[in-house]
Amino acid sequence: MLNVFKNKFSQIHKQSKEAKELLRFIGPGILVTVGFIDPGNWAANLAAGADYGYSLLWVVTLSTLMLILLQHNVAHLGIVTGECLSEAATRFLPKRISRPILVTAIMAAQATALAEILGAAIALNMLFGIPIMAGAVITAVVCTLMLWTNSYSRLETWIAGFVSVIAMSYLFEISMVHVDWPQAVVSWTVPNIPAGSMLVVMSILGAVIMPHNLFLHSEIIQSRHWNLEDKALMEKQLRFEFVDTLFSMSIGWAINSAMILMAAATLYQGGNGRQIDDLTVAGKMLSPLMGNAATVVFALALLLAGISSSITAGMAGGTIFSRIFNQPYDMKTKETKAGILLTMILAAVVILFISQPFKGLIYSQMLLAIQLPITIFTQIYLTSSEKVMGKYANSRRLNFLLLVIAVIVTGLNIALLFV
Repeated sequence: MLNVFKNKFSQIHKQSKEAKELLRFIGPGILVTVGFIDPGNWAANLAAGADYGYSLLWVVTLSTLMLILLQHNVAHLGIVTGECLSEAATRFLPKRISRPILVTAIMAAQATALAEILGAAIALNMLFGIPIMAGAVITAVVCTLMLWTNSYSRLETWIAGFVSVIAMSYLFEISMVHVDWPQAVVSWTVPNIPAGSMLVVMSILGAVIMPHNLFLHSEIIQSRHWNLEDKALMEKQLRFEFVDTLFSMSIGWAINSAMILMAAATLYQGGNGRQIDDLTVAGKMLSPLMGNAATVVFALALLLAGISSSITAGMAGGTIFSRIFNQPYDMKTKETKAGILLTMILAAVVILFISQPFKGLIYSQMLLAIQLPITIFTQIYLTSSEKVMGKYANSRRLNFLLLVIAVIVTGLNIALLFV
């Protein structure tokens, strides 16, 4: 009997030790998650719920599943090679090919930052009446300072906190409305494309799978200091990375779903409701339905989403730019600082010339749509190469799945430009 208790205690102790060890590897995925709960997603998700009810919840499920596979794949590149996507492209592709790819990737990071800064500025306007242009400058300066003064671990803590507040904000708002859960469950799993909804369908897909996040994940995964010489340790870390990615992307799926659920429960009127084409209008429309507290919570969550996603966009821009010159992402290097400034400042400057904020969000998504297929095909080429990945190169089955995703995303994003 004593031996049984000893064995049981030993198993529990081992499991507890593994759980604690796993927690040390949770973080990189959280930083990536904020990229697809940004203001661009808010606009697409609120439009989906207000105009089509629960019907488009399946798009969030499909896009998140594709995102998990892409992010898991690009994280393996960072773990196995010790190089991010930008660095690997610089090293393994001819300069005449890699430079244009990475320049367009920086432009995508700038377009992303534009949407994130703009979203935070809209939230500041809703909360404090600050003019949107002034709010954009404030957001850009604050986020740049946060990037320049925080390490990876501190940024992860900040952003994990932001994501938690955003999640709780939506839990609060969903608790105040009646959600048709049986219908929601069906809509999460059964594809349905209502008449006239294709633009929204493609907007959700494009907003979830963002190019800068693929570059960012392959960089920040290295903050865990993988030991490339210890193959057993690498195998364990590869498994832990998948748990981190799955856990973090699932949080993103839940928050994006919550946005549609709230809009469907409060703003959808059988297709006869007011079309949502402005985040400020959407927030104010909640007051007569759910009380003033709902509008304040909406604006606060939007502000946190804008700030946290602006930070990750700046990190992505700094990573891509510094790796072009074979320099690490490090605030001590001029390349990293220059990359962050190029991303954040240029985005803020462009906002000063935007007269209609909502159109600014739409144009930024169009730029991402153009660049996204370039990043995905670059990633597939590198991760399927034995020269780059060795024995960890993509299997034929994985390559097939990745190529299917690439073709779907490419087709939908190209179609988005012509709808």
